[in-house]
Amino acid sequence: MTLELKKVRKLKNSELNRLNVEAFKAAKKTPIIIILDNIRSLNNIGSVFRTSDAFLVKKIYLCGITATPPHKDIHKTALGSTDTVAWEYVKNTLNLVEKLKTENIKICAIEQAENATMLNDFAPKPQTTYALVFGNEVKGVSQNVVNASDEVIEIPQFGTKHSLNISVSCGVVVWDLFSKLRH
Repeated sequence: MTLELKKVRKLKNSELNRLNVEAFKAAKKTPIIIILDNIRSLNNIGSVFRTSDAFLVKKIYLCGITATPPHKDIHKTALGSTDTVAWEYVKNTLNLVEKLKTENIKICAIEQAENATMLNDFAPKPQTTYALVFGNEVKGVSQNVVNASDEVIEIPQFGTKHSLNISVSCGVVVWDLFSKLRH
């Protein structure tokens, strides 16, 4: 039996019709904010910037020990997205969460916790901005931040490992919310 191979030409970057920096900054953003709570890996931080660029995330907050641009190891994975996505450093994650709650932003810790809502069951409300908190690679989201969150969302997992890499978790959750909010 021979398989019929379909010829599919890969697109060149110039054919992708991506926004330039000015158009990105002017574009309507997805009502998602990302909060990085004490992230150690500079590559993870850069990957979160790239994911945020891909899905028009409103802003990234870098908190605690999370490094900030410019840094060569962030740049290596961010590939210029630190120039497009709005970001701000805030020392204390809990203080930031409390401030955002006063602005009617819904805080969602991405964590494994009692009574967490599974991501596939989470139904974001229209006209609502969500701040997604992703935690440290070893310790996760700080307990005091989990306690202050409006919701805890868990990514369902079916294998033997206990968690996903933070940049992978961010990609999964942001894509899920983006697709639910855009339809």
